[in-house]
Amino acid sequence: MDPVFVSTVEKSSPATKSYNSGSLAPSPRILAYLARQTNCHKPNMTALTVIGPVENPQQNPEVFVPPPDIVTTPCDPWPRPYYLEDGLRKVRPYHFTYNTYCKQRWRGRELLDIFATEFRDRPQEYYKDAIECGNVVVNGMKVSSVREIVNNGDIISHTLHRHEPPVTATPIGVVHEDNDMIVINKPAGVPVHPAGRYNYNSIVEIMRAERGHAWNPLPCNRLDRLTSGVMFIGKHPKAAEKLTDQIMARTVKKEYMARVVGEFPEGDVICDQPVMQISPKLGLNRARASGKDARTIFKRMAYYPPKEMTNGICSEAIDARSEQEKIRDSKMVWKSKKGHSIVRCLPLTGRTHQIRVHLQFLGHPISNDPIYSNQRVFGPSLAAGDALSDDDEDIISRLSKMGKSEVAEAMEYHNDMMEEYNKKKAEKLTGKRCEACDTPLYSDPGAHELGIYLHARRYACQDGKWDYETPLPEWALPPPGIDGPTVTTEETDPMALVDDNGQPMLDGDSDNVSVQIKQQKPLWTMPG
Repeated sequence: MDPVFVSTVEKSSPATKSYNSGSLAPSPRILAYLARQTNCHKPNMTALTVIGPVENPQQNPEVFVPPPDIVTTPCDPWPRPYYLEDGLRKVRPYHFTYNTYCKQRWRGRELLDIFATEFRDRPQEYYKDAIECGNVVVNGMKVSSVREIVNNGDIISHTLHRHEPPVTATPIGVVHEDNDMIVINKPAGVPVHPAGRYNYNSIVEIMRAERGHAWNPLPCNRLDRLTSGVMFIGKHPKAAEKLTDQIMARTVKKEYMARVVGEFPEGDVICDQPVMQISPKLGLNRARASGKDARTIFKRMAYYPPKEMTNGICSEAIDARSEQEKIRDSKMVWKSKKGHSIVRCLPLTGRTHQIRVHLQFLGHPISNDPIYSNQRVFGPSLAAGDALSDDDEDIISRLSKMGKSEVAEAMEYHNDMMEEYNKKKAEKLTGKRCEACDTPLYSDPGAHELGIYLHARRYACQDGKWDYETPLPEWALPPPGIDGPTVTTEETDPMALVDDNGQPMLDGDSDNVSVQIKQQKPLWTMPG
């Protein structure tokens, strides 16, 4: 005989509901929920009484099915598997698992289709094999087919033998350290956070390896992977939050050094072209009237004409081009810009790639910038003075097709005599495969891939409480045998051109093209 349950909860309780003979009383969880909904006291559970036979009760409790265990990283090697070789910091391959929730755009799509279109680090055949052999699972369980449909809430896990690209072996320099903060000199080519193909070869993980597994570095500002210079690492959340708020409030002055193509104008140059992101996936930005406000002050520190070493003596470079090469080069605007300049840059706003985009717009892109100095992407003019063209889709298409062996075609070097094989050396497929996972292996990156000529030299608080700077990077020094500045001077300091509010100190009407800087030097502006 089935038991009969009745409720004798007091009728005065708003949470009370009537239950007929043969029904089940509400569970304690439901009663608690009803009590919260009606702001009443917790029901008296002792008021529940069982009436009737209870012999061999056939209960139908709610069956709780625990979710499957999600695959986690099989190992977290400590010490980190670093080794130094040929001036590079390398990481021995290791197994690692990526876990990600189903994104909205993945809902209702086939698993292989998601990997083939969203994760293009490896060929589709690799992902097909990984799904079929169980290296890619959904909610911790192997799927029956590569055509498995992914739904909202699913967790996709991908376990693989991870191969990280090498980075420079240059140590992370310490500019200043106290109980709250570490000010570092970030080497070029090292990402700040683990991202993409980089994990242990990142600033955060390298510093953790140096100071202990439990130590958690908290970056307060971000530099692009290819950029070097001043970074702030908080030792505890309160310190990191305080400095991050300062930077976000634009109460911190920042000075960068850049090495650019050609003879940059003397005097004070302000570029206020808006910057717009046209491809987040490729990290591509352009000067666009419809973009976000952006302003940068530039001051040339030095200009070095092209030189050639003859018997150990510097002389003007000899033009050994054929007539055909001269005709070809005459169609390339940047080819006519000889030598290189060292420029001090003061960004008054913080748009992504702002300095790189503004220098490109001014016709003097960073010499070895793989994006903004690339003629195969932007054409012969390298987009100088271009803020109106409608060729963004073509630019995106060309950039997305660039292979890993491509080199910035406007590349310049210290003495302009780097041998051709060094210019073309790049991270390329070697034709070899990993014995453990059959992954195609790449060669070591070339020098041009380890960074660009852009360095965050100085950060200073506007109220004068602190000021941190680094020495000039090697590429900003005079070429061998040529005289030039080896330290910065007040005369070329762009920070002297802004007030305490971070605004340019101009005389007269700031809308006038012939506006004068406070030091009575003319302001040069790019037409358009």
